[in-house]
Amino acid sequence: MAQTNDIAIDLGTSNVVIYMKGRGIVFREPSVVAVDRETNHIIAFGSEAYRMIGRTPANVNVIRPLAQGEMLDFELTSAMLRFFVTSVIGKHILARPRAVMAVPTGVKDMEKKALISSMFEAGVRRTQLMDKNIAAALGAQLNFLGPYGSLVVDISAGCTDLAVLYNSSVSVISSVHIGGDHFDDAIIRYLRKKYNMLIGERTAEQIKITLGGAVRKDPPVVMDITGRNLISGLPKTMSVESDEIYEAIVDQVNDLIEAVQIVIERTPPQLASDIFDSGVTLTGGGALLYGLSEAIGDALNIPCRVSADARDCVVLGCAKVLTDPSGTRHLLENR
Repeated sequence: MAQTNDIAIDLGTSNVVIYMKGRGIVFREPSVVAVDRETNHIIAFGSEAYRMIGRTPANVNVIRPLAQGEMLDFELTSAMLRFFVTSVIGKHILARPRAVMAVPTGVKDMEKKALISSMFEAGVRRTQLMDKNIAAALGAQLNFLGPYGSLVVDISAGCTDLAVLYNSSVSVISSVHIGGDHFDDAIIRYLRKKYNMLIGERTAEQIKITLGGAVRKDPPVVMDITGRNLISGLPKTMSVESDEIYEAIVDQVNDLIEAVQIVIERTPPQLASDIFDSGVTLTGGGALLYGLSEAIGDALNIPCRVSADARDCVVLGCAKVLTDPSGTRHLLENR
């Protein structure tokens, strides 16, 4: 029985990511659970459940227990978290590890307490929580521990969290229901309306990654996709261009730009001045949408950058508390 190290966790709406002290990121699985409709018995978690999307028999329901920054199904979230943590630290350990965890911003205080209990059941001796916005900013290496304002925009699958940070705390905060899943949904609607083509969410995500952009791609990119013709009911393969996908998601991009503008307008003048100097920092998987930083920067006339390791900034921010506790412990919610 090997001793385990302390862990950091990003309990995300799209993925659960776990970092182990001394080893780095050791675990990344989709936040998905497959359940038997008749018995409510859990069939699979993570990648195994994700592969069932669009391919399940009638008696199997594939569920995302976390969505749009909120916990939609507490029991499934707790079971999923216990399963994932146990798979990393093992069931039989000599020394229980400590954990630092960031959860979606919409999770309520009572739910947080219950998640901490689930972590204890999984073998963690103590779990401390960190505000997701602070974790993202810390992981992006923003300078917010002193008297200087920073703006971090964390774009996850279900929502986007925007926060102005100053003196180790959040000064202005906002959350909007715009994220990677909304881009996928827009692509599905576009192809259905224009071509009577029905595609699944996994295909939509691949189209977004390959063709999607907040600005037009030059030269345009073409991709062959397969779906179902809604008129004939038969499978259909066709070519789609990146310009079309830009048109499909441009409204969501503009809504995101507007959300950033509103937060800046709500920011006290001195902090707003700091932000216009340092710029906007994008984190989260949604930040990787082609040309997004360019679109925001051009629209608002402000520097905008995608953080290195954008999709892992939250878990890396939590991990900093493990590696540098003296300089970051004050950032935890339950010290």
